[in-house]
Amino acid sequence: MTAFREALVDLGAVTANIRTLRARIGTHHLLAVVKADAYGHGAVPVARAALEGGADWLGTADITEALALRSAGIDAPLLCWLHEEGADFSAAVREGIDLGASSAAQLDAVARAAGTSRAAVHLKLDTGLSRNGVAEADWAAVFDHARRLEEAGSLSIRGIFSHLSNASAEDDRAAVAVFRRGLALAENAGLRPDLVHLAATAAAIDLPDARFNTVRIGIGMYGLSPFDDRSSADLGLVPAMTLMGRIAAVRRLPAGSGVSYSYTYRTQRESTLALVPLGYADGVPRQASGAGHVVIAGSRFPVAGRIAMDQFVVDVGDLDVAVGDDVILFGDPVSGVPSATEWAEAAGTINYEIVTRIGARVERRYVR
Repeated sequence: MTAFREALVDLGAVTANIRTLRARIGTHHLLAVVKADAYGHGAVPVARAALEGGADWLGTADITEALALRSAGIDAPLLCWLHEEGADFSAAVREGIDLGASSAAQLDAVARAAGTSRAAVHLKLDTGLSRNGVAEADWAAVFDHARRLEEAGSLSIRGIFSHLSNASAEDDRAAVAVFRRGLALAENAGLRPDLVHLAATAAAIDLPDARFNTVRIGIGMYGLSPFDDRSSADLGLVPAMTLMGRIAAVRRLPAGSGVSYSYTYRTQRESTLALVPLGYADGVPRQASGAGHVVIAGSRFPVAGRIAMDQFVVDVGDLDVAVGDDVILFGDPVSGVPSATEWAEAAGTINYEIVTRIGARVERRYVR
């Protein structure tokens, strides 16, 4: 039986999506990105499903996320790359977690944390995204510093990486050229990284020059498309998450009845209203009020009026519904339900945000 609020996560879809992408892309390494609790899907079960599908690396943003995977018994190669000022790297080094570094200062901090052991580092280069990463003006100095720390035995430069903007094909090709310039300079400085990675899902699929020997797969492993002009099905991917709930209340109202805050919706005729116990506290975007669609008893209906913190209303007309009936907000559109991408379009955002923001009180249930 569906929970009151439920995100049904198909781990078999995650495994299949990784296999599909690995076969298509063909790089020696594939890093599955499970940051932000695996884009809201659940980091530990998704990480295991991705490894089963052929991922040989895992990636998180924060050290805390990486340590949680280790605590769950996952011992696969693991990289995390976003660190606060003064971060303590000692636990990550102790647990064999590779660390992204974006400055000489971070290299020094990792070296200090390593002590008498040897930490593995992936140097991040800024190739035009203007976020973190070593600025091009500092490459020579940082590469030289990294080589000296390698020679001292405190760390090894296992990887060099960057990130693309996806602004346009031309912008991404320009960033690839900048990255290649950085790789050449690093080689001249004596660095020999095992892993070289630039492409996330979009570039891994569309820009072979950006693949190098490793790609980072995020949104694609969850069965969602990073493209505006191609769907999940077009890419051979299956959405892993289905967001569902059960009707909490039903009432029959006359024509002209106001519905939810501000009465942005009024019934056009005598009609049945179904109350769905999911709202923006659960990650259902308020911006999709009146525009997001759900499926009840095989029929599709738009949200009627404002989405509130905990609930929204659906006008089902004369459909015979009852308290406890299932409501599907999104899932695999091949099955006839709305997609996360449709909800993103209704809210003026991207499908990444729709799945990632699903809140903690939505019960995750895992199936294959």
